[in-house]
Amino acid sequence: MLRADEPVVHTFARTPSFGWSPVKGARKYQFELATSRSFNDNAIVWSAGNLKIPAVSVPISLPWMTGQPYSLYAHVRAITRSGAGRWSTPFGFNMRWTTVPAPLGPSYPGLLRWSAVPGASGYTVWLVDADKQFNTRTNMADEREYYSFHQDSTWTGTVHWRVRAMRLLYGNADNGIPSVSYGPWSPIYTSTNPPFTTGPLTLSSTISKVVSDKSHVRAHEVMPGFLYSGDTSIWGTDEELYRVEVFSDEDCLNPVFRGAIVGSPAYVPRESGPLALPTDVNGVLQARTSFLPSGAEPDSKTADDEVVKTDEMDASSSNQGAKVDLWDSDWPSGRYYWTVMPVDIVPDQQLSTVLSVPALAGATTITVANATGILAGDTLNIGSPFAENAVAQAVNGNDITLSAPLNNFHAAGETVVRPSGGVKYRDAELTQDACAAGRKLTFGKLSEPAVTGQSAAFATGLSPSGKLVSASRLKPKFYGQPLVAWQPTLATDKYEVQWSRRAYPWQTAGSVQTFSTSTTLPLTPGTWYYRVRGIDNLMIGPKPQLSWSSPVRLVVTKPRFKIVK
Repeated sequence: MLRADEPVVHTFARTPSFGWSPVKGARKYQFELATSRSFNDNAIVWSAGNLKIPAVSVPISLPWMTGQPYSLYAHVRAITRSGAGRWSTPFGFNMRWTTVPAPLGPSYPGLLRWSAVPGASGYTVWLVDADKQFNTRTNMADEREYYSFHQDSTWTGTVHWRVRAMRLLYGNADNGIPSVSYGPWSPIYTSTNPPFTTGPLTLSSTISKVVSDKSHVRAHEVMPGFLYSGDTSIWGTDEELYRVEVFSDEDCLNPVFRGAIVGSPAYVPRESGPLALPTDVNGVLQARTSFLPSGAEPDSKTADDEVVKTDEMDASSSNQGAKVDLWDSDWPSGRYYWTVMPVDIVPDQQLSTVLSVPALAGATTITVANATGILAGDTLNIGSPFAENAVAQAVNGNDITLSAPLNNFHAAGETVVRPSGGVKYRDAELTQDACAAGRKLTFGKLSEPAVTGQSAAFATGLSPSGKLVSASRLKPKFYGQPLVAWQPTLATDKYEVQWSRRAYPWQTAGSVQTFSTSTTLPLTPGTWYYRVRGIDNLMIGPKPQLSWSSPVRLVVTKPRFKIVK
């Protein structure tokens, strides 16, 4: 996984690299991976035919396979001036998860947590009672389905759940063998919650590997979970829905993250999206007797009438899910501030206006005399005697864009009615008032740099004397191109590796991006430095890069010759 001198094992949780004893006079090596010891063409999973060093990084995620004793095999041969040598004895191995996630303690109301699984890039959570599954990158999830619109213990007291590890798939096998992204489900776990706490809405902490609270402010390597309690706003109103908001300033004026509306006393951002909140009174009544599915959260408003959209709906630039991760905060001088807003469920009242200009059949925009109170998502009843229903997609002044064209012509003066019965969601307070009243905590965000070595670099290659070695000192020397490896980091979709002739100022001479945790550096003779960082596609904003590792120095030596006659 990291070094060629590791103890030999035959089971791996993620794709390993391979190394072998060098052959005297070898000009290059040919390497093959297969599902059979015979290495027939239809069994070849991956191969390489022009390897200059006796080690190789495999650029595909190998499928989960186990056999008696092995299901996958690798062999190699040298090509000398005399031609191809014999293939080596096959090296057999299996690919499988080494463990399943297990619950972590201590427990917190409304929050699920489980142990991280080596090789996992994410997890699928199965809420058994709600018959619902969703994916998450972190090893925790909130229980929003159980608390939203029903906070009594008959719904929230006992939660049955399962979880399985996921891995990122990359590359394609030569023989097209399928490769699944998930591991085995855990047993059914049971979590219990105390009765829901009423009283003033109060912040508790943020949590990941560490806990950051009022007494101990800490930095998280990933987007944390948020814990709070109570249901009463600063104005004394009791609320059953809440939204976490994160700010860059202590006055809580500049939001950098807006969570989904939930009814639980814990919140963990989901890249799979928010709950499909009901948009009418009948939907609210139904939600009180059922679990809400995932879906589109309707736009809500702040207490001073600004439109709010949750970041859990922001999947515009990512094919992997919503952008729900935060940038590093330059900890400890920089930090984030967060609070929880109580959210009102506000029933609509009937509104009536008239068309100020005629609307043709097929029109997708109408102009009314007064659009005050009409919002995107509202159902409208247009016209008489040829009345028809429409849905407002956007409102700009008195111009209303419809989600579908009109079927009929409507003259100026015909009525436009928004019936009562719908519901809207509105913050019960201003964020600045909540923070000024003391409902505010801080935390830091400091992404984990890739670990490229411990006492020496995770680097392998030919020694100047022609032996396959791994680095044993801080400034190793290799003949030819070295293979470097690193430990996987959290919340990472792929990695970027750069190399430079100097450590400072860094001047990038080359770079490569890879989904693997190893690569061969195409270096020429001389002194070089390389560094590695993760790329997080769920990072808010256009720059998803995580922290660089410290530069690692290595030397590529020139060939040595010996006169033998």
